[in-house]
Amino acid sequence: MSTTSLLNTALVHRAVGTAHLVPTRLRALLRPRDERGLSQSTEQALLVAAAILVAGAIGIGVWNFVQSKLSGGGVTITGGP
Repeated sequence: MSTTSLLNTALVHRAVGTAHLVPTRLRALLRPRDERGLSQSTEQALLVAAAILVAGAIGIGVWNFVQSKLSGGGVTITGGP
């Protein structure tokens, strides 16, 4: 076989493959999509972020309470010993 006939055969195969995919892709594009709500990964990321914020707020509250009981007054943050 010559290079030209191999090239033509490859082009025919590619055209047939593309023609076969067109109806499938058109159906996928024309089908109505249900896009209500957030994706599961986004929901999980938001829940993790909220849990971290709540845990941080509780930790700061406990730390402030303990510092106020230990020092007998307000909260002071020092750089070190």
